[in-house]
Amino acid sequence: GVDEAGRGPLVGTVVTAAVILDPSQPIIGLADSKKLSPKVRERLAIEIREKAIDWSIAEATAQEIDQINILQATMLAMQRAVEALVDRLGQWPSQALIDGNRCPKLPIPAQAIVKGDAKEPAISAASILAKVCRDHQMQELHQQYPQYGFNQHMGYPTEAHIEALRQFGPCREHRRTFSPV
Repeated sequence: GVDEAGRGPLVGTVVTAAVILDPSQPIIGLADSKKLSPKVRERLAIEIREKAIDWSIAEATAQEIDQINILQATMLAMQRAVEALVDRLGQWPSQALIDGNRCPKLPIPAQAIVKGDAKEPAISAASILAKVCRDHQMQELHQQYPQYGFNQHMGYPTEAHIEALRQFGPCREHRRTFSPV
């Protein structure tokens, strides 16, 4: 299962995760990460990392997003996540289930599943790992740039974030091609 977090924010990386679940170690409570509280996501992320056959996280930077656009950067990060599994396992998975309506270019069968993060447990697990990782990145970015309030809005274009952009201008990690940056 492969999913992303961070396509809509004005700042930071787009984070993707790939997860191969172990059918002999089911994980109760997997769901679309957006439907889970931060506390539940954190707990499930630990369990996923412990019980999955393997998992990986990859990203595309704000600079890459600005160079090739958010869709292509997401596809690139998804490719990187699946390739990281291959690097660790020494072989390609038999298939990739991708959340959304498009698949990255992979040398294995891939199936796009709209709302897959709510339908397929492996995609749900990837959704959770990607979201937890990206939220941690936003907490770290908040330490560097507290004036933007990244710990509150996670980089999304809220009124507070847009006002901070007006007052302070963009920081190094803002996506320059995203309006209103």
